[in-house]
Amino acid sequence: MFAACVIGEVLSHHGNGLACWTMQNEGDKIEIRGALGDLDPYGRLQRNRLSTVLLVLILVEFSGWNTVGSLAAPPLRLRVTIPEMASCQQLVTVTTTTWVDVNSTVRLFERSAGLGSNWRRSGNPFPAVIGQRGLAWGIGLHGSGEPGEPSKREGDKKAPAGVFRFGDVFGTARPEQVRFLRLPYRQVTPTTEAIDDPRSKYYNQVVDRTTITHPNWASSESMLRVGGRYRLGVIILHNVQADRGFGSCIFFHVWDPHFAGTTGCTATSYDHLVHLLGWLEPGKNPLIVQLPINEYLRLKPQWGLP
Repeated sequence: MFAACVIGEVLSHHGNGLACWTMQNEGDKIEIRGALGDLDPYGRLQRNRLSTVLLVLILVEFSGWNTVGSLAAPPLRLRVTIPEMASCQQLVTVTTTTWVDVNSTVRLFERSAGLGSNWRRSGNPFPAVIGQRGLAWGIGLHGSGEPGEPSKREGDKKAPAGVFRFGDVFGTARPEQVRFLRLPYRQVTPTTEAIDDPRSKYYNQVVDRTTITHPNWASSESMLRVGGRYRLGVIILHNVQADRGFGSCIFFHVWDPHFAGTTGCTATSYDHLVHLLGWLEPGKNPLIVQLPINEYLRLKPQWGLP
């Protein structure tokens, strides 16, 4: 906005040029009204080369506002089979009643090596919440979704539906305090940030700000400031290729009952999360499936779900 205002100020002193501009960022819309150039003796606008160049500069400056809205979506497709399921011996399922339901049920399953082995339930189901606006197809091992069904976007407050790997566990405890974990662990510090700015090269990454020479993001989440919700959690590897604007920094973390849902993560009680994360073993290639129950039942045979 500053750069455009400066350009407008220069234009207002350029001969008889008109530089009366109104620029508004209205959601996905950028509105630019005004005129550039000189008036001829009859009051008609005569655009000159300098004004045209400056108009281009303004449009370039403001194009960053609408970066996400103008992105081309990945082709919507679901994989018929998921090869990674063949080596999966631990599976976490998160199911809801509908696409827009906030409440979900988590079940843990395990099996011996081999796709032909039968799944068996581990422990009892437990409750969790997902995004405040339900589920939408994310980008993962399953593909990217189907036409006519919701697709995950940055800031939509929906949890990603699909099949995903797990990333690192994180939390506020020191590593020696969480020796029960078998997945890699990273301690959250005052400089741990989750980057949700689609224009940043660090989009969809959790970084230590002190290790970044040139931080180039305008938006991020200070994970330590989030407080108890990030006391313990695990990264869900959604949108691994970091397609800009299609959702970032998705976690399975502690549920704060003061919130009806999350901004896109999955959350459960601390005790249930401790049990879940202590159960996961990287050598068993654990995966997580998040789906409305009707979609789960439809895809169960072809994906080899329990």
